[in-house]
Amino acid sequence: MIADLKKTAEQKMQKSIEALKTDLAKVRTGRAHTGILDHVMVDYYGSEVPINQVANLTLVDARTIGVQPWEKKMAAVIEKAIREADLGLNPSASGDVIRVPMPPLTEERRKELIKVVKGEGENAKVAVRNVRRDANESLKKALKDKLISEDDERRAQDEIQKLTDKYVGEVDKVLQAKETDLMAV
Repeated sequence: MIADLKKTAEQKMQKSIEALKTDLAKVRTGRAHTGILDHVMVDYYGSEVPINQVANLTLVDARTIGVQPWEKKMAAVIEKAIREADLGLNPSASGDVIRVPMPPLTEERRKELIKVVKGEGENAKVAVRNVRRDANESLKKALKDKLISEDDERRAQDEIQKLTDKYVGEVDKVLQAKETDLMAV
C-alpha cells in the first residue's frame, strides 16, 4: 500500500514537471518556434479551434513562422487571431501564406518574461507540494484505520518529503535553464 502511494505521488510530481516544461515552451525566446502559436484560438465557422486545426505551421527561418491556412478565406481570420492573442506578434499576409516575424526581445521584455517564468515555476512547486500533502493525508488515514504502523507512516512521510525535495529541485533546474535561455542575446 505504501509503495503504491509513493509511486502515485512520484508520477503526479513528474506530470507537474512535464506541465511546467510545456508551459515554459510557450514563453518565447528570441528564436521562432511553432509552439508559440499552440494556444491561439481561431473562429472557425462559429466555434473556437486551435490554430493547428485550420492551418499548417512551419518555420520559414530562425525568426519567422509561416502559417498556411487550409482554406483561403481563413487567412484574414487567422491573421486577426494571432494579432489579438497578446503575444506581441505582428503577422503579415503575403499571398496565401501568413508570415509571423519574431521581434527581437528588449532587455525590459526579457525581464518581464523572467517574471512570468518564475510565476510558472512557483505554480509547479505548489502542485508538487499539493501532491505531498495528499500523500501524507492518505498515510494519516491509513494509520487511523490501522492499516499501517506509526513507524511505517513516519518512514513513508520521510520518503515522500525526499521525493518532494527532488522534484522542487528539478523545477529550479528547469527554471534556471529557461532564464539562461531568455537572457541570451
